[in-house]
Amino acid sequence: MWLKRSQKVSMPRIGLALSGGAARGIAHVGVLRAFARHNIPIDCVAGTSAGAIVGGALASGIALDEIEAIGRSLRWRDMGRVTLSRLGVQSNARLEEFIRARFPVKRFEELPIPFAAVATDLQTGASVVLKDEGDLAFAIRASCTIPGWYVPVTDDEGRTLVDGGLVANVPTAAVRSLGAEVVIAVDVNSEGAKFLGPPQSAIGVVVQSMMVIQRVIASHQLESADVVIQPRVGHIRWDEISRAAELIEAGVEAGEEAAEKIKGLLQPEPQQTSRWPRILRRRRAS
Repeated sequence: MWLKRSQKVSMPRIGLALSGGAARGIAHVGVLRAFARHNIPIDCVAGTSAGAIVGGALASGIALDEIEAIGRSLRWRDMGRVTLSRLGVQSNARLEEFIRARFPVKRFEELPIPFAAVATDLQTGASVVLKDEGDLAFAIRASCTIPGWYVPVTDDEGRTLVDGGLVANVPTAAVRSLGAEVVIAVDVNSEGAKFLGPPQSAIGVVVQSMMVIQRVIASHQLESADVVIQPRVGHIRWDEISRAAELIEAGVEAGEEAAEKIKGLLQPEPQQTSRWPRILRRRRAS
């Protein structure tokens, strides 16, 4: 799907940071569509919440058509079920099952593209970057555990984990930790809420409240990106998962608008086979 690098050229490692955004995260699929059209390669990817689902699918080697099909068919019932726990309305164990059934890779060690999923340690408030090794489906589930709605999950180290959007909704630092030299950040929350009227579900209320806080937190994360892509999806509520087609199209448009800038940053430097280019540079310098 992506451009194959030539051994005769030197290009920086390109990292993709995909934001959380609940249903709006489906717009990430459209951005990937635009990248594929322009042969923009991705060397590593980090995702938070919805961005972790799309990023994990990409890193697993799933074909873009299949990723889009998953995005178009996904519904809230695929991610959670009602629970009697006092810590949340639903358990999102169903999301973990959904990922296990559809992703060809089960562990981080097997991923063809390096990937990180960001969660939050509920006890310390610290960012938890899940990468390198461990259970992929669990990591994505942890990154998507919306506090107050889904019951927090506990990892092998005994940490209580919830949605990574609380501390790193645009995971630029996480993708840098994977070795990215050029970071492309995709933020699906930049326009806020342009829609009229209140959310139409309880999860919509929880998610919208989180996103208000996350927009402020994300500002410094975006500053560390080399390119920022902001799909125009402010008119779509965070719980409107059925509007996948509109979200994907908005992602395509935003990705197309950024494509030339990205390609400008990625101009390869061919290996010099002659001493003449070096001589010419010296002459110009003198």
